[in-house]
Amino acid sequence: MRTKINLFICLLLGFVGFAQQDAQYTQYMYNTANVNPAYTGSRGVLSVFGLHRTQWVGLDGAPVTNTFAISTPIENTRLGVGLSFVNDRIGPTVENKISGDVSYTVPTSETYKLSFGIKGSVNLFSFDRNLLNIYNTSDVNLQSIDNDLRPNVGAGLYLHSDKTYIGLSVPNFLQTTIYTNLNDRAIYMERMHAYLIGGHVFDLSSSVKFKPSFLLKGVQGAPLQLDLSGNFMFNDKFVLGAAWRWSAAVSAMAGFQATPGLYIGYGYDLETTKLADYNSGSHEIFLRFELFKRTDRIISPRFF
Repeated sequence: MRTKINLFICLLLGFVGFAQQDAQYTQYMYNTANVNPAYTGSRGVLSVFGLHRTQWVGLDGAPVTNTFAISTPIENTRLGVGLSFVNDRIGPTVENKISGDVSYTVPTSETYKLSFGIKGSVNLFSFDRNLLNIYNTSDVNLQSIDNDLRPNVGAGLYLHSDKTYIGLSVPNFLQTTIYTNLNDRAIYMERMHAYLIGGHVFDLSSSVKFKPSFLLKGVQGAPLQLDLSGNFMFNDKFVLGAAWRWSAAVSAMAGFQATPGLYIGYGYDLETTKLADYNSGSHEIFLRFELFKRTDRIISPRFF
């Protein structure tokens, strides 16, 4: 059975290696800077974010992702800066990504602002062949790789108000390839991903808000991926929602504004593909801490 699972993971890695490689998040609406650098600093305060995602629990070699990010606006300027780290493990591969973001925001009207962002990143990719069941140990196509370094650069636009946002971004402009032998046989190729995100907050009553949102991701060699979600916020404290990923999964989400500066969120994915026979779902939990100055007036938490 283990051999079959390992074979399945290898086939899966073949798809991931030449199609969509960026880490996947159910609660993308709270982790926007990861895909769009123009979001950096837009919350107006120092924001610290940490997320842990365990995908396809019970499947040997399934993805595990950890993300940490910190961002802040620069006082008395239109600039925002941020730093993030993503650790993504899939089977015998590990990818560590360190990114620095800079944004610049200009008012376009009394209610809307337009932000421009640039992302500079460094990817460290490792492949450990010892984690596979290899029948031909002399196969030159399966050589271990240790922290192969690849720099990259990306950019994004983010138009937003207190209620509405829409953004377009490409986090990685450069296509990079990692080879395993002298014949230039690639096991991993990072392609350019494009993201379109958007959402709007509706005030259903004095105590209930509703926010539908979407994320559309495109990459050469793979079908478009669409995430649709809807979240309700009650009394500016409790959040409940659901999401649907096209031909992939349905999700439930919950969150709690524990203090004015601390938000806790959880998401659960249930597969709608044949993978559901091999796992018990995916779990995602995150914490967001924001540091307000004493002079800041917090009327209600922003819903994105």
